[in-house]
Amino acid sequence: MKLSVIILNYNVRYFLELCLKSVEAAVRGVDAEIIVVDNHSDDDSCDMVKQLFPEVILIQNNENYGFSRGNNIGVARAKGEFICILNPDTVVAEDTFRKLIDFTEGKEQLGVVGCKLINGAGHFLPESKRNIPYVHVALKKILGFPKDYYANHLSENDLGEAEILVGAFMWLKRQVFNEIGGFDEDYFMYGEDIDLSFRALQQGYKNYYFGKTSVIHFKGESTLRDKHYLKRFYHAMQIFYTKHFKKYLVLDLVVWLGIKLAFWLNSPPHYKKGSVKNYILISKHSYLDLRKRWAQKLKVQHAIGKPESGAEVILDVNDLSFKDSISFIETHKNNKNTFKLLLPNSRFMLGSNDAGSRGEVICF
Repeated sequence: MKLSVIILNYNVRYFLELCLKSVEAAVRGVDAEIIVVDNHSDDDSCDMVKQLFPEVILIQNNENYGFSRGNNIGVARAKGEFICILNPDTVVAEDTFRKLIDFTEGKEQLGVVGCKLINGAGHFLPESKRNIPYVHVALKKILGFPKDYYANHLSENDLGEAEILVGAFMWLKRQVFNEIGGFDEDYFMYGEDIDLSFRALQQGYKNYYFGKTSVIHFKGESTLRDKHYLKRFYHAMQIFYTKHFKKYLVLDLVVWLGIKLAFWLNSPPHYKKGSVKNYILISKHSYLDLRKRWAQKLKVQHAIGKPESGAEVILDVNDLSFKDSISFIETHKNNKNTFKLLLPNSRFMLGSNDAGSRGEVICF
């Protein structure tokens, strides 16, 4: 088997359905399997997978084991030569996996590969490619100066070596994953992707950023001004430094003081959804429920074209490919539009307007 896609889910039923539909389209013609590991969700995620995706391998954990252990459980079940660790709040293009197979197959000393991630508004997520977070680099990031934290020697569309990749999308050989010991289960959430990337480098592998395919990651990276994120980030960095570098108490104190200073200088952001004046549905179908819901606010557009500024654009994935939908969002990211994806054979749409919120699901 060529590929195993491992998706760790926890209470994001609608995002998981969208993700699985995009992954199913992306593995057509590829000898692949899809594995969903559910970390004891209390929504109907598992029932949805069983009903709509009977070919998917579903592993139901009896408690929330966190990111590292949950993904390790999935990889232990995998049979593919390559594995893709994928967040459930992502959307891949139909050719994403084929492009990565072509790029990575036969490449010597292949470590971890990441791709270009964009948020639901089409903007590039800089955590797609990062540098090793030495103490001074992490401290500057905490204080709001993240330039050295990100791998800025590569542009967002480049292809080249990058030290640290993000756990929302990680591609590597299963043999390499097992050789370096998988994800360190000391990390519950955050930092495990940094640790895995770093250990791959330590063992002589080369990590790569592949900017030739775009993947939507709806949640994106939490803002630096989010106090809960700062606490989780600090704890992950504590584990990382203790494990990989000599621990200096004075440096630990400096990082701790930096976080306290960041708390004082920044307040948590408040994301406020503005009212939508107009909706544009790009579809060949007529959705009476949507017409009734938004009446005169809804305009139907039968082909892709430049939308009017400020409108919320609904992309019907019954008609458009995932690749075309991703490209459309990325192309019109600076047109003051917001975007929703309408799923094939489903009664909901979803999207995210910024990188600081998980997104919005609209059922109809």
